[in-house]
Amino acid sequence: MEEIKQTYQPINSLDDLANLVSYSLIETLNPDPNAKANGIDHIPREIFSGHYLPVIPTPIETPIYITHSKKFFDELGFADSLATSEDFIRLFSGDTSRLPKTLRHIGWATGYALSIYGTEYYEQCPFKTGNGYGDGRAISILEVVINGNRWEMQLKGGGKTPYCRGADGRAVLRSSIREFLAQEHMHALGIPTSRSLCLYTSKTEKVKRPWFLNGSYSKEPEVMIEEAVAITTRVASSFLRVGQLELFARRSRKNEHPKAMEELEMIVLHIIDREYSDVIDRNLTTKEKAVLLAREFCNRLTSLVANWIRVGYCQGNFNSDNCAAGGFTLDYGPFGFIDIFDPQYQPWTGGGVHFSFLNQPQAAQTNFYMFCKALQPLLKSHDNELQQLQEIRDGFSKMMQDKMEQMWASKLGLQTFNVILFNELIKLMIETSVDYTIFFRELSNIPNDISTLIKSFYGDSIYDEKILKSWSLWLEMWRSLINDTNPIEFNATTLESKEKLSKKMKQVNPKYTLREWFLVPAYKEAQKGNYELIEELQEVMTDPYSENTMEIEEKYYKIKPYEFFEIAGISHISCSS
Repeated sequence: MEEIKQTYQPINSLDDLANLVSYSLIETLNPDPNAKANGIDHIPREIFSGHYLPVIPTPIETPIYITHSKKFFDELGFADSLATSEDFIRLFSGDTSRLPKTLRHIGWATGYALSIYGTEYYEQCPFKTGNGYGDGRAISILEVVINGNRWEMQLKGGGKTPYCRGADGRAVLRSSIREFLAQEHMHALGIPTSRSLCLYTSKTEKVKRPWFLNGSYSKEPEVMIEEAVAITTRVASSFLRVGQLELFARRSRKNEHPKAMEELEMIVLHIIDREYSDVIDRNLTTKEKAVLLAREFCNRLTSLVANWIRVGYCQGNFNSDNCAAGGFTLDYGPFGFIDIFDPQYQPWTGGGVHFSFLNQPQAAQTNFYMFCKALQPLLKSHDNELQQLQEIRDGFSKMMQDKMEQMWASKLGLQTFNVILFNELIKLMIETSVDYTIFFRELSNIPNDISTLIKSFYGDSIYDEKILKSWSLWLEMWRSLINDTNPIEFNATTLESKEKLSKKMKQVNPKYTLREWFLVPAYKEAQKGNYELIEELQEVMTDPYSENTMEIEEKYYKIKPYEFFEIAGISHISCSS
């Protein structure tokens, strides 16, 4: 891959963007040898080799602008006017027929393997071989280098690819709004993630999706509803996944074609170039790079998951195909932000305990094990490197535990983690039914008594004298640890040190998180052509640690209304859209 050069220039048109293209993936990796040269390749089929397949997006009909990420546009140097310009809307709603010469009108999709919680699956593929998984409705259309950073731009809902497995290749407006807002919110929370560029819907094109009846308590969709299609453009340093490594490792282990081992090595080296070039010396041998890759990915993945739990985020379906090899958040399908603290919280009805809130470290560990397994064929005859890889693999749980303890200590404003305090806290949070976000934000004010913490309590616990006394004792223990074990600067024994500690805690305990019951009114209004709530949520949720107006606080800083509990589409969702 060529060296990335620093370029600082405003981007006011597609011509300006065209000057920044740098298609590293398609220029360094292998295409599917059976792909069609014209990119008109939209029928489901098996793909036996190659790292990507060329495919032309299918534009949505009569596209209309909904929103764009103003903050991300500013970071990229994009003029805001671009988002509503005719040629920009045309391209990012899937029409690549009229582009500046340096922009390719053929995009690309990639394949990956499916493993669920560490178990490899072949039979669930429609071809019963494992050669049918991949980007079924996600088509990358651009790779650009802006201000020294490489970005890949991908249309979510851009039409069928050979990986579509019989689906229609579309995303609906509802799920597109969720993903658009969630990515920018996660970035504002300080957590590595793919980003949102722009969001367009269609005036005329609709598709049917399974969904729930209004007010239903059902765990499974009951009806087919017609919804407007939409395309959100997501942007990342790459969209390379653990599942991609798995696919090429499987082919290598089974010797499925003559270039299987070569293609595994190529994808590993490409991941390093795209995601780890700043920490892995390009002059090292492949075996040395592979070991360092595992070490660095372990560090990133453990940090990522600890941060998810810090802000109350649950990925919902954390299979290896939804796990970015770059160690950031990817694929906002059945995600959710927790309301009442529950270790087994799971927004997706099909997720089960294994993908629940406090089981995410274990889910990450299984993905990391599959990652290491995929690297093993490259180290087959190198015992020393295999041993190092095994040690890194075995060290995941310890690193994960250390990161979790550091995270909990930071949320509690403590210099060091205290297991007795923590265990008592978890017990009380479950017994009391505490709102996760509001509790930790109120705790960040370093209260002298529990009066302000009570606003995070659900149900009748505020009248339970025994519970309230337990909370008072816990708060007293916490205050003592703050006073006795924290450095003087943050020990809350003076007004100045209390203010410093409070400020520090508020930097890790957000005031606002993107709860599902905030999203539902936004996409319902959008279905009627009103996008005001989307704009409001974008503004609030891209500044989640800050205080806001009283009006915003009353609207978005409160416990979940009781009428929303257990309601399908609000308290739980399907994975169908």
